[in-house]
Parts: sequence; C-alpha cells; structure tokens
Amino acid sequence: MEPYLEIQDLSLLLVEPSDMQKKVIAKALEESGIKHIEFANNIAETLALLDSFPPDLIISAMYLPDGTANELIDAIRNNEKTEDQCFMLVSSESNENNLGHLRQAGVLAILPKPFNNKDLTRAIYSALDFIIEDEINLDLFDPRRLEVLVVDDSLMSQKYVSRTLNSMGIEQIQLAENGQEAIDMLYTGDFDLIITDYNMPEMDGRELARAVRHSSELAHIPILMVSSNAGDSKLANITQEGVDAICGKPFEPKVIRQLLTQILN
Repeated sequence: MEPYLEIQDLSLLLVEPSDMQKKVIAKALEESGIKHIEFANNIAETLALLDSFPPDLIISAMYLPDGTANELIDAIRNNEKTEDQCFMLVSSESNENNLGHLRQAGVLAILPKPFNNKDLTRAIYSALDFIIEDEINLDLFDPRRLEVLVVDDSLMSQKYVSRTLNSMGIEQIQLAENGQEAIDMLYTGDFDLIITDYNMPEMDGRELARAVRHSSELAHIPILMVSSNAGDSKLANITQEGVDAICGKPFEPKVIRQLLTQILN
C-alpha cells in the first residue's frame, strides 16, 4: 500500500501554548489529510500524554511555558520507551545555536513560522517513511548483510541514523564516536559503507574521509556525510576529500534511501 493511502491514519500530538497557533497548524494538518490530532501546552503535559497516547509524530513549538523544545527532545530521547519518537519543530527561531541541538537529536524537519503547507506535508510523509519499514533495493548488496559504520559523537544522532537504516532493512550497524575510533574499527572490520558526521573531536569527518581515501585497504568504501553544517561554505568542496554524498540534518529518510541507492549501486 502506498504511504499516501495511510496518511489519514497517522496520529499527531501538537505541542503549542498559543491557541491561535494551534488553530493555524491544526487547520494545515487537516488540509494535509491528518484526522487524529491531540494537543499539549507544555513539556509536562507532553510527557504525560506519551504514556497513554503514543503518537506517530510530535509537532512542537520551540518555546514552551516550562522549557524549550531542546529540553523536550532530550526527555523523549533519554527514555527507552520513546527514544524513537518522530519529532518535528515549527518555530520562527533562526538562531543556529538553539537549533543545532535539535538537528543532532534527529528531528524530521524544522519548519519556519509561517510555514509552507507543501513543506508541512513533505515532513509528514517523512514520518511515514520512518514508520513504515520498506527494505531498500540494492543491485549489489543484500541490505540485511550490508555492514555499515556510523560515525558521530552525538549518541542521539547515532540512534536516529541507525533507526533510519533499520527501517530500510539494514541491521548490521556499528558505531564510532569520532574519526580516529572509526579508523581503528575500519582496519579490524569489513565495512561496506561509512556514514559520518562532520564536526567531531579527535578527528572530524573531513579528516576521516581523507584518511580513508589515502589508504589502499579502505579507499574502496563509500562515504556518506550527514551533517547539520551541510549548507556551510566550508563543506562546499567536501567531495574533493573523497566523500561520495552529503546530506543535511535534519534529513528525510527517503533522501537517505536515494543517496544510498546512488552511491552503493
């Protein structure tokens, strides 16, 4: 069954203290085909509702009466029962210092206020892609046997990338916290793909890519960089370091699927 046939079955939790904004966003969601919407005003109400009403997607404002979306996502990700929860931010916030943590935590989308209904619908479909497991079709690899090394110093980001890969049937995943640890693992393992962040301690993603490409033993391994700095000018020429593709955070699962198909086939 195609995902669009199931969009009306999605359940959403809208976390928004403003009654006016609730009406605006709820109307846009209904126009996108969403029929099941619950509401919360703050972090405490949200966490309480997650116990009794686990939604398919949480859409939250940045600033809430008892904290911020950063604190809310931390509480969600640090709970084993809710750590895989799909989460999206709708906010007029533009300060990257405040948004960076959410990107690392694995939000599906960050939409501005006012938002475009097309972008909202696209983000909802990302939730569907994340929820509905659909094995990726690769010409040269069996996804279930694909050996992937995910390199990221953020535990939340590691989990989100891994969960996205799991939804595609990719299960053989190992984790490293920085480029140096990754290099050590690459020489002792047998990996088919490297997915790495850019900003990391010890050895960053650029240095990791350079080390891999300069090694006769490792140079054949494709590298996908997933970074919250994807639009930064310093990453404009990252492919010259041997990175096969780059994707920004937050990312849509279907984009990762397309990039993996491209670089692995």
